[in-house]
Amino acid sequence: MAILLIAEHDNSTLSDQTARALNAAGRIGGEIDILVAGKAAGSVAEAAARLHGVRRVLLVEGDALAHQLAENVSDLIVSLSANYDTIIAAATTNGKNILPRVAALLDVMQVSEIIEVVAPDTFRRPIYAGNAIQTLQALDATKVITVRTASFSPVESTNSPAPIETTAHAGTGRGLSSFIGNALSAGDRPELSSAKIIVSGGRALGSREKFEAVILPVADKLGAAVGASRAAVDAGYAPNDWQVGQTGKIVAPDLYVACGISGAIQHLAGMKDSRVIVAINKDEEAPIFQIADYGLVGDIFDVLPELERQL
Repeated sequence: MAILLIAEHDNSTLSDQTARALNAAGRIGGEIDILVAGKAAGSVAEAAARLHGVRRVLLVEGDALAHQLAENVSDLIVSLSANYDTIIAAATTNGKNILPRVAALLDVMQVSEIIEVVAPDTFRRPIYAGNAIQTLQALDATKVITVRTASFSPVESTNSPAPIETTAHAGTGRGLSSFIGNALSAGDRPELSSAKIIVSGGRALGSREKFEAVILPVADKLGAAVGASRAAVDAGYAPNDWQVGQTGKIVAPDLYVACGISGAIQHLAGMKDSRVIVAINKDEEAPIFQIADYGLVGDIFDVLPELERQL
């Protein structure tokens, strides 16, 4: 059994999402190759080769792969698929963009956002916003899988790197899509999906000004990323890329501090895998307390300024 893992990268840095997806691939069992598709991505391939449990790294470079457009990358993956029983990637924006197209081209069912490997062909995944866990068996000859990486720890690096096989990508793609540009948010705080500490605010903050005045100082003292519930984002208190939850980002930090968040199931679906959850809410009946490791019933406008002073 051979597995092809699609690397998550930006042509210069390998995302730790790849190391987490590699953990899931290792539990499926078999020899694992990592595909690095991009342009001038040699440093990414070198980082991938140092991950424990990798047989080899396939580095395919070319102008058509520079921005990892789904149409071009999926064609490349399909051309390699005959050598693999399983094709797997992290359930990131890139993974969700590329692998459904691969599954369609191969005419197989995709198994999405697995959180546990039961057997090489049997997996568990959340459904109904995490209210239920589905166990399913994939019977297709080639399995196409995305991994909810919050459920898997990253594998360690090794001092004995795997071999790297470099190939130039022929052609310029089929021209079905083109890259226009990236609009990236810049800031000094950690990126939300990979942060070790997250401080999140909810609708109880009342306004953008109060959100920034109360949440941001505590986050800065902790060196944390800032998150928000969907209600806070919809109310305009926080930007869209801070949203945590079913329709936002799935996170699993070492510490998640939920401030003024009631704990709707859609929000819990995005953060319940956090190692330690701290909830601060003046409503002692709030659902967030049911999953919190530590709960404090109190007014966030009193508690958070005091917490900042103590920090």
